[in-house]
Order: sequence, then structure tokens, then C-alpha cells
Amino acid sequence: MHVTPYLSFDGTCEEAFTFYAAVLTGKIEALMRFEGSPMAEHVPADWRSKVMHAGLSIGDQALMGSDGPPGRYERPQGFAVSLQIDDAAEAERVFDALAEGGTITMPLGETFWALRFGMLVDRFGTPWMVNCNRPE
Repeated sequence: MHVTPYLSFDGTCEEAFTFYAAVLTGKIEALMRFEGSPMAEHVPADWRSKVMHAGLSIGDQALMGSDGPPGRYERPQGFAVSLQIDDAAEAERVFDALAEGGTITMPLGETFWALRFGMLVDRFGTPWMVNCNRPE
């Protein structure tokens, strides 16, 4: 069994996934639009170029998402996408990139359990936790 986060966006899924692919050194494996699908007739004409489903591979992990049709999108709350990064410098790079244009809710720093830990909500509204454990 695999658990895969599935994120919702208010029309910015393609931009977000392009950004996440660059920051997380991943690869967009799927980008399906409403246009040309059976769902096209269920969204306004100006929404048909939006993303019905996106898939991003990051190593052997995956992140998926889509644009919620107008009136159906709700801002994410009550969860965060958690990144476990082995190198402190890489954790800092990823945190800083994700935080650009977003809101830092806990600055990246040393904690009693981690070399680096921080929390943020990126410019697309996705909550993240970045963690770099102490070596054992």
C-alpha cells in the first residue's frame, strides 16, 4: 500500500506542480486537462484548460493534485505535506524555495529532535513541514 497526498488548487495546479518539480527535483508524469475529457462539459468554458489531474514523481514517492472546479475549491487546512530530508543544507534550500511568496508558520531551525525543522504555507496555499533528523 502507498499513501499519496492529493492536493487541490484554485486554478494554479499546473503552475504549482511545475514549481514543485523544480524545487523537489521531481518529474511531472501526468498533466490531464478538463478539455478533451468527459469532465469538460461539467466545468465552465474558461476552466477547460485547467488541470483535472496531475502526477509528480519525486524519487520513489508521488504527489498528485488537480484544480477544483469553480465553487468547489476549499483552502487546505488540518494537514501538511511532510518532507524528510537527510541533509541540512538541502532542507534549508527546499524550505527557502517553498517559503518564497508564502507564509512561514515556524522558521526553519534546530529543535530537540531535528537538525532542521520548519513549517510554512507556500504561495499556492499548500502547507508544508520540512524536517532533517539528527544523525543517529
